[in-house]
Amino acid sequence: MPVENTAKGGFSFDKPVDNIGQKTISNYLAYSNKHVWDIRIPGCDGIGRVFVGQRHDPFVVNLGETFDLVNIKFPVTELNPLAEQAAMDTIADKNVTAIELEVPIACLTQGKGPIIGGWTTASVPAQRTLAAPTAGLDAQQTSGGFVQVSRLGMPLVNELVIGLKDKNKFNNSEPKDDAQFADYVTNPTLPALLEILFGSQGVKAPTNFPRTDLVATFLTGVEGLNKPANGAVSEMMRLNTTIPPTANATQNRLGVLGGDNAGFPNGRRPGDDVVDIELRVAMGALCTLNIGGCKPTDAPAGALHYTDGAFTWSKFFPAAFPYLQAPLPGSPNTDNQIKRASK
Repeated sequence: MPVENTAKGGFSFDKPVDNIGQKTISNYLAYSNKHVWDIRIPGCDGIGRVFVGQRHDPFVVNLGETFDLVNIKFPVTELNPLAEQAAMDTIADKNVTAIELEVPIACLTQGKGPIIGGWTTASVPAQRTLAAPTAGLDAQQTSGGFVQVSRLGMPLVNELVIGLKDKNKFNNSEPKDDAQFADYVTNPTLPALLEILFGSQGVKAPTNFPRTDLVATFLTGVEGLNKPANGAVSEMMRLNTTIPPTANATQNRLGVLGGDNAGFPNGRRPGDDVVDIELRVAMGALCTLNIGGCKPTDAPAGALHYTDGAFTWSKFFPAAFPYLQAPLPGSPNTDNQIKRASK
């Protein structure tokens, strides 16, 4: 049976229209929050919540400079104490459609252990044809079922870990088949590239092969944190539900690396700076903490504070469901205003 809408009855849910502009919807946040619905999930005691609608993109990344061979002036804070806030968030002007569920813990664990894992996929119709519409506004006709074209569990795995020739294969795969991609994790190319680019500034790649610390981070979970008792080697987001959440005001943006075990890679909160965290883990930060089957001497530059320069933290986000900021309005847009010539 489908999820039930306890407020209106039935199995359908209204979603807010996008943030057209302030003339159309003067208080978009108040309007959109009326579309948070209580839900009853079949086979689950307790009430959950769901929200589907537009929100400001919560991800933060210095996209252009990072993928231009890490063309970042200050890649570590040791070169500039302000390096973590020295670059632009490339997607700061973007909105997304958020699909959010809040589910009672017991419904997820189902008595099988406190550690859960999850991932998402995106699929498109196998065939799409544009033709003159016979009715309505959609000129698209689809057939042939759906084809999976994207997959996401741990952020940036396909972008920074998986090799170019296997990126599409990874996107079309499932975690149960991830042993075929293990070499990319145990022998990663990113740390070697960073040493080539920044070796003169003290950057050195870790020397422990296979990289058991990365296997723990991406494929099995970290021992004593979020590794299940009988888990398989598979890339996904893992969460230990017995670790209580940290209040929004006191969350550490570096998650586990910052001493906050309720944060990434134990789950992922909107204010976790996953780019900085993954850069530091790739360069051996866990080894400096004797985590992941390696030791500090395996990571000669693992204590450096790597960053892409695009900053985020929990205080950018509301402390209540659905936890994300209101989307940017389509209007008014000051960039479109005619500038008055100075005399």
